[in-house]
Amino acid sequence: MEQITEGVNNLSVAADSFKENRILVSNTKKPLFFYVNLAKRYMQQYDEAELSALGMAIGTVVTIAEILKNNGFAVEKKIMTSMVDVEDETRGRLLQKARIEILLGKTENFDELMAAATQRRDGDGEQH
Repeated sequence: MEQITEGVNNLSVAADSFKENRILVSNTKKPLFFYVNLAKRYMQQYDEAELSALGMAIGTVVTIAEILKNNGFAVEKKIMTSMVDVEDETRGRLLQKARIEILLGKTENFDELMAAATQRRDGDGEQH
């Protein structure tokens, strides 16, 4: 019976960790502006985006958030930090890693800025 209870508790944790608007950021897999543009798309779709990273990728998340804020696209709604256990597959033991989650919301003029950016991008190739 204890094993079943433990399994159910683990399921609820796993279900809670999935969010449609969460972006898991790596500092090695994708370029910085991939995440900046993805966050803009998530904010268009969900009105907010949650950037999440572990360990060395934390600086990348902070940079992405600052780019979006400084360009007028986002406002900080919440910053959460914690320590999480991560399995070290090479050594077979648990390591603790720092985690950050930054919740960003759209600014009042987000839609105008996005429309202007789209207009500039679409108009770049045209000759008048």
